[in-house]
Amino acid sequence: MIQIRRVFTHVEEIRHEFGPQAEVPPLRGAIGAVLTNPYAGRYEPDILPMMDALQDVGLDMAQRLLQAMHVPAERIETYGKGAIVGAGGELEHGALWHVPGGYAMRELLGWKGDRNAYAQGKAEEKTGQPANALAIVPSTKKVGGPGAALDVPLTHINASYVRSHFDAIEVRVPGAPASDEIVFILAMSTGARIHARVGGLKAADISQWNGLR
Repeated sequence: MIQIRRVFTHVEEIRHEFGPQAEVPPLRGAIGAVLTNPYAGRYEPDILPMMDALQDVGLDMAQRLLQAMHVPAERIETYGKGAIVGAGGELEHGALWHVPGGYAMRELLGWKGDRNAYAQGKAEEKTGQPANALAIVPSTKKVGGPGAALDVPLTHINASYVRSHFDAIEVRVPGAPASDEIVFILAMSTGARIHARVGGLKAADISQWNGLR
């Protein structure tokens, strides 16, 4: 069921945006895998088998992205995910990425929940207090043609309300997706927006440790 045609990785270092240069420039990275969409061109009521098949793809992509950024997992402060579905597919096919993509990054960064329970629509069963990656992974998806761009949202890995870390990274894979393909995307960064200064909850002030504040 899983046929990968291309893997695209993008990493950027942001030194400044007209303000003072950062002593340690934040990094943003994204990885996109171009896969054949087995459901393209027809309506398939049961698409969950592909969600299961994507589990290993998510884990591999998360590890590849971290390696491409050349930083330890402890440096990652934001994450996000997305999907671009070729014109022969439907938006719901992109939603198959929610569990395999999001939980791959969360597990890589220290989350200790039960992704299988979540995938089956059950409450998240904890195996102990998670050490990290408490926040839900933000997501976006669209149907688009070859070269379509997607703004993938990024938020803090432990508290979605940390305002300095509200961000996005634009991702596009030249020549993809074809009408019978999907581009599945993961994204991470090592810090807040450079020159962040609009107030709100700071990462240093996270107190509730509930994924929100």
